[in-house]
Amino acid sequence: MMKSRVLVVGGTGYIGKRIVKASIAQGHITYVLQRPEIGLDIDKLQILLSFKKKGARLIETSFFDHQSLVNAVKQVDVVICTMSGVHFRSHNITMQLKLVDAIKEAGNIKRFLPSEFGMDPARMMNALEPGRVTFDEKMVVRKAIEEAKIPFTYVSANCFAGYFVPNLSQLGTLLPPKDKVCLYGDGNAKVVYMDEDDIATYTIKSVDDPRTLNKTMYIRPKENILSQKQLIDKWESLSGNKLKKLNISAEDFLASMKGMDYASQVGVGHFYHIFYEGCLTNFEIGEDGSEEASELYPEVDYTRMDSYLKLFL
Repeated sequence: MMKSRVLVVGGTGYIGKRIVKASIAQGHITYVLQRPEIGLDIDKLQILLSFKKKGARLIETSFFDHQSLVNAVKQVDVVICTMSGVHFRSHNITMQLKLVDAIKEAGNIKRFLPSEFGMDPARMMNALEPGRVTFDEKMVVRKAIEEAKIPFTYVSANCFAGYFVPNLSQLGTLLPPKDKVCLYGDGNAKVVYMDEDDIATYTIKSVDDPRTLNKTMYIRPKENILSQKQLIDKWESLSGNKLKKLNISAEDFLASMKGMDYASQVGVGHFYHIFYEGCLTNFEIGEDGSEEASELYPEVDYTRMDSYLKLFL
């Protein structure tokens, strides 16, 4: 079967650049949106040029020029949006509504993958303020997609390893703790940690797969379902460094939000749902017609967290 032509929106971003590379690697004709809004951001321009060297095609288009968006969409079969939805970087979730309008008018798209890649927003309807804004806005985009009858796949990729693994899931740092580690509750809530390149690989594999059409695809391979305590144990075993454990109750953790800036409050709320409620693993995949990526694509040799942690020794 002929592989779909793929357009990546947000291709210079954290997940977006990996999606572009995976798309090229898997043999798709790959387009990347080049927005004039990058201004003097030389790093983004150089990333775009590096994609061009690898065979990607750049399409200069602005979100503020509807017709140019429509014209861009008409050149491809699949659109993947990876615009940032985290407040400490940039938060552009509802900007996708402009893209939805363009896809609807173009009328040719076989699959749209909106910017999700974290927790499943459909399961976060009771999320705490102010962090729930992320999920509410993603559901607004989903509603627009489904009302426009645009074929879709929603990808729930859980916790990005870069932000959650080497730091042993500590807030405010990306590096391994040296002396002590905060343990959320009893540390036994099951979490899913995923290498970002693997997320990209699974995502691209789904775009032409009829099994993922109009469904949510969870990326939840069995060997990457770990509790925070298990993650800490792995690090201590690899590093030989025994850390002092500081247990934080749910009440104390939520109380820590007081006085924090907005972005930090959002982060604390999300951590609460992951590490105290176990929101990533407290449900069965498949009951609602959803799919699990590692079962669909067993040929992918995904990164285990032992291997990921070894990078930081």
